[in-house]
Amino acid sequence: MNEMFSVEGKVAVITGAAGVLGGSLARHFASQGADVVALVHRPEQVDSTLESLKSLGGNPCAYACNVMDKEVLNGIADEVVSKYGKIDILINVAGGNVPGATIMDDQNIWDMKLEDWEKVINLNLNGTVYPCLVFTRIFAKQGYGCVLNISSMAAYDALSRVAGYGAAKEGVSNFTRWLAQDMAIKYGEKIRVNALAPGFFIGKQNRAALLKEDGSYTPRSFKIIAKTPMRRFGDINELNGAAQFLCSDAATFVTGVILPIDGGFSSFSGV
Repeated sequence: MNEMFSVEGKVAVITGAAGVLGGSLARHFASQGADVVALVHRPEQVDSTLESLKSLGGNPCAYACNVMDKEVLNGIADEVVSKYGKIDILINVAGGNVPGATIMDDQNIWDMKLEDWEKVINLNLNGTVYPCLVFTRIFAKQGYGCVLNISSMAAYDALSRVAGYGAAKEGVSNFTRWLAQDMAIKYGEKIRVNALAPGFFIGKQNRAALLKEDGSYTPRSFKIIAKTPMRRFGDINELNGAAQFLCSDAATFVTGVILPIDGGFSSFSGV
């Protein structure tokens, strides 16, 4: 591989590493020779996540972690630095939607459960901010480091239904841009902060909304495909190359960017 794009030997902390997207990124970075530190939500996910990484490359490890618990995050950060001597990359993937913060076509905003609104904001926004607070402190001491957050198409446009999720992901995008300039100005050009904005990928959380029981598209899917110039959904592995680029030396002058991986959805008016 061209050394400019290499992540071999880099220590990459990845939150949400037991999920579909986090797991895909963790396996990809391990296969590229990175030492992956997989943070998973539940203790019973640690062993299976670690086993899925061991044969791929690098020297992985895994921890159970609530990404909104700064004390636990600080302890893990100290252990990782003690084990590897550094941390190069933080990829914040932990997140997801909460059904009670979703407004269906036959509902109104007043039907939304406020406790679920708070959950989705906490999970996606604070679940990104808190790890950033912990690991960028290490980056500042080292004088280098790369943060990659996960935004969404729901941050580009106000998509129907996902009121809470969209608000949270817009917060992630704004925080990403803010942190990028703050780190560069105060701690130097070698600390970079960017985000991916995935388009539409069929996964566990949205499968029922996008596919009928027989595997055919739902009305919502037809609307999405009609606004996607590539006329298809994405494959989760299609995020890996962009993530690696933004975390590699090929992107040394890239910071504060929210990069859409969406088949053209965000650039197409539909006309």
